[in-house]
Amino acid sequence: MFTTRPELAGTFGMVASTHWLASSSGMAVLERGGNAFDAAAAAAFTLHVCEPHMNGPGGEVPAIFTTATDPTPRVLCGQGVAPAAATTERFRQLGLVLVPGTGLLAATVPGAVGAWLTLLRDHGTLPLRDVLGYAIGYAEHGHPVAQAVVDTITTVEELFRTHWPTSADLWLPTPKTGGLVRNPALAATYRRLVDEAEAGGGDREAQLDAAITAWYEGFVAEAIDAFCRTEIVDDTGHPHSGLLTGADLAAWRPGYEPTVSRDVFGWQVHKVGAWSQGPVLLQQLAMLEALGDHPGPASADEIHRVVEVTKLAFADRDANFGDGADITALLDPAYVAERARLVGADAGAASRNGLGRLPRYVLEGGAPAGPAGAGVGEPTLGGLEVSPQGTTRGDTCHIDVADRWGNVISATPSGGWLQSSPTIPALGFCLGSRAQMFWLEEGLPNTLAPGKRPRTTLSPSFATRDGVQLSFGTPGGDQQDQWQVAFFLNHAVHGMDLQAAIDSPAWHTTAFASSFWPRQTGTQLLLEARAADAADELRRRGHDVEVVDSWSLGRMSAISRDTETGLLKAAANPRGMQGYAVGR
Repeated sequence: MFTTRPELAGTFGMVASTHWLASSSGMAVLERGGNAFDAAAAAAFTLHVCEPHMNGPGGEVPAIFTTATDPTPRVLCGQGVAPAAATTERFRQLGLVLVPGTGLLAATVPGAVGAWLTLLRDHGTLPLRDVLGYAIGYAEHGHPVAQAVVDTITTVEELFRTHWPTSADLWLPTPKTGGLVRNPALAATYRRLVDEAEAGGGDREAQLDAAITAWYEGFVAEAIDAFCRTEIVDDTGHPHSGLLTGADLAAWRPGYEPTVSRDVFGWQVHKVGAWSQGPVLLQQLAMLEALGDHPGPASADEIHRVVEVTKLAFADRDANFGDGADITALLDPAYVAERARLVGADAGAASRNGLGRLPRYVLEGGAPAGPAGAGVGEPTLGGLEVSPQGTTRGDTCHIDVADRWGNVISATPSGGWLQSSPTIPALGFCLGSRAQMFWLEEGLPNTLAPGKRPRTTLSPSFATRDGVQLSFGTPGGDQQDQWQVAFFLNHAVHGMDLQAAIDSPAWHTTAFASSFWPRQTGTQLLLEARAADAADELRRRGHDVEVVDSWSLGRMSAISRDTETGLLKAAANPRGMQGYAVGR
């Protein structure tokens, strides 16, 4: 099969991410003797600077990793919780049936920085100054801005001028593609974080503890608390102040937990728990395996089968997933077989309920999303979708790293998009809007409650088979575990190498409730034009097919490691002209 790039191979180290500057920064850390966790953190902090429309310090990150001394995959949770004041009653008093998609009301505790600092403290080797230096340099001296960032700023320019002046001060006038963009306030924030760390003592772990304290109890928490007391216009079209406080930040810390896993197609696949959508990948793969002989890659038969199990798995997601939910029954072989039997020759309806109770909003086909009746979320295509308030959708990043010692990590940073909330001028970044994924209907696993994690779409993946470790993931909101299914089938079932599995034509369906405000349910099956030969047959089967640009769906990256030989392989997505893998 034709590929856009070679699958990389080597033994020293591999870094793959959604931006070449992040991949290069991570590789530079490996070259100076850092390990995979040092490199992943350096790449992540660089992404805060060079993909600010995709993630930021005010966002979150889940990760799955293994260490050289313990091959058991573990989850690092960098998903912050809802504020103590965030109750369903509070939102009802505001006349809202959904949490807005932008603004201060949608903020949860920012978890990304705390998670990376925790990982560095527990598993890294380098001092914080060495890890943060790349991001500080790009923020202080500038980096060439990508077209997607320019497009995003252009779209929200009027919003910034009219309602979010602190964002206008940072991002306007709109930069030119390829021109140098600086964020001196963010550089100063990270420099101060390094200073606070080094004031914590000579021990590396003590320094990182001091940095965590500075972020969640010191100058960062104080600035966030003060800014959240202001009122700003959000997707409702009205101004609201925030619910997040310094006390909320002080009460939260990142943590580690087991993965959720299942054996499928000869691999053991690991995902984050039910506070993410990750386990839908396990359900999809389990149903596909239960259906027997698998059709050829990107054929009408394969696309139909994958789309149908996706609809079933995502209905189970909406009815059963949430922080603390027990989803054991969803992965039981008998239930998997029962759901698989619902896959017929023709397209089935969306949201066919299995276990649990679907939100009333989903069953009723959506309801007004508050005064504005429009909202934002993560994109399905390269184009920008804009609300009447001028806000536009954010997206996500992904990082895979493996080093020569046997450490491997898959991480999916997101949130805190430059367009999600106004810039906090003292810090140079904005808060996230992940609380929009909660339901305000009572009695659901994902109902909003103080101190609870929203059920996110962020979904890093890890798989093992016969001594091979596979780390992979993609941005894309609800599409993450759809594009990952296609990638995994291409690699694990059809035998493609990592780059070919990424380059192969992609598709996804919108036939379930969106995780993003205004939580609408779609009907479309979007199909890259390179697989257009399947379109007529899929339409005959009842699918609402839209053929899109040939290279528009997905931003996958992946790394594999052979534990016996030490051979490392890597690949990254050519779509969007930003993702790169590097290594040797």
